[in-house]
Amino acid sequence: MKYLSVAIPCYNSQDYMAKAIESCLILKDDIEVIIVDDGSKDNTAHIGDEYVSKYPDTIKCIHQENGGHGEAVNTGLKNATGVYFKVLDSDDWFDQSSLVKVVETLKNLYNHNEMVDMMIANYVYEKPSENKTSVIKYTNALPQNRIFRWYDVKHFYPQQNLLMHSVIYRTQLLRNCNLQLPKHTFYVDNLFVYQPLPYVNTLYYLDIDLYRYFIGREDQSVNEKVMISRIDQQIKVNKMMIDSCNVMNLKSRKLRNYMIKYLTMITTVSTVLLIFLIKPVNTEPAPTSINEVTPAAIIFSTDCVHLTVPAT
Repeated sequence: MKYLSVAIPCYNSQDYMAKAIESCLILKDDIEVIIVDDGSKDNTAHIGDEYVSKYPDTIKCIHQENGGHGEAVNTGLKNATGVYFKVLDSDDWFDQSSLVKVVETLKNLYNHNEMVDMMIANYVYEKPSENKTSVIKYTNALPQNRIFRWYDVKHFYPQQNLLMHSVIYRTQLLRNCNLQLPKHTFYVDNLFVYQPLPYVNTLYYLDIDLYRYFIGREDQSVNEKVMISRIDQQIKVNKMMIDSCNVMNLKSRKLRNYMIKYLTMITTVSTVLLIFLIKPVNTEPAPTSINEVTPAAIIFSTDCVHLTVPAT
């Protein structure tokens, strides 16, 4: 039986995908690894097939026409047989000792018929070019090592939003909420985390540094210049998040407040990028760096989020 399915979307990932795959192989009996070759033009497909031949009971490699990161996640979810589902980007990796702890906990909860809807663990920004790491923890906001509900959640700091790196969803929950990420669109990881939240009733937090998030590739989607060039995709995802749920109808006050906070974060990022792109009407020069931009005001209404720039 597979307790955890790990989907690894791969597009031209031949230079680094092995590290992601190998980080999952410490628990071959309990984990299913789903490599999704998203129409790669390099040696990705061959590498994936070689791993399948070595570990046929643990690894699947699915080849598809290029559909983008979201479609690769969709494919992983469609083919998942594990009780829980997690996405691992092909240039990132898991800390193996933390992965063992996660799977042991999921297994124990399952065997005691106490399955939770979401498990949360810490993630680590890894920037080897500057020899820097930064751990994102949730110890101030979430109870540890026990099942809890939204009413147990405390205050999240701005840097503590739940991201794809930190969450593990119950597979059936993702299917029940009809999660379908858009094709050929970046930044869908926000939608992946956000849309299922109203379906989450029970949570579990482990204070362990599971996910290692690599920062440094020039073509990486979180590179500042790349983000600006893809602002249309940011806005598309923002709208899909807003449309996925009327947060004012949620019964849980803390869940409602958290989802509004999440929208605040993601729409602020998009607004700042837009301000950076558009030269002001007045005679002042356009900003030359995102750091020079005045923060945007965000005004919420029941059904949508309106973005406005403060008057100067």
